[in-house]
Amino acid sequence: QVHVVESGGGLVQPGGSLRLSCTTSGSIFTINAMGWYRQAPGKQRELVAQITSGGSTFYVDSVKGRFTISRDNAKNTVYLHMNTLKPEDTAVYYCSADLTTTTLRRDMFWGQGTQVTVSS
Repeated sequence: QVHVVESGGGLVQPGGSLRLSCTTSGSIFTINAMGWYRQAPGKQRELVAQITSGGSTFYVDSVKGRFTISRDNAKNTVYLHMNTLKPEDTAVYYCSADLTTTTLRRDMFWGQGTQVTVSS
């Protein structure tokens, strides 16, 4: 069994900052990549940022220069540092974990989501 737990969402004013955290635990053989998706009301879920086991990163254009994804391998934890937040960043943010389990099953596991609201 694999667990993916997020934390760090909340309400912030435009221009402010937040840090999201996501920790995986359980029957993990290897972590292939971890990332953050978001879904705003009435919109499709989109990939915001991702970091692979080799350290390669991806950012959607709308967050480049404002968001940074990082990881702590010892803690199986990934962070999303969000700066200069805008109202259009308001969404539920989901952590994704591309894992291979101890039974050698590779699959995508998801957190429960954390709300980020950017508003004055």
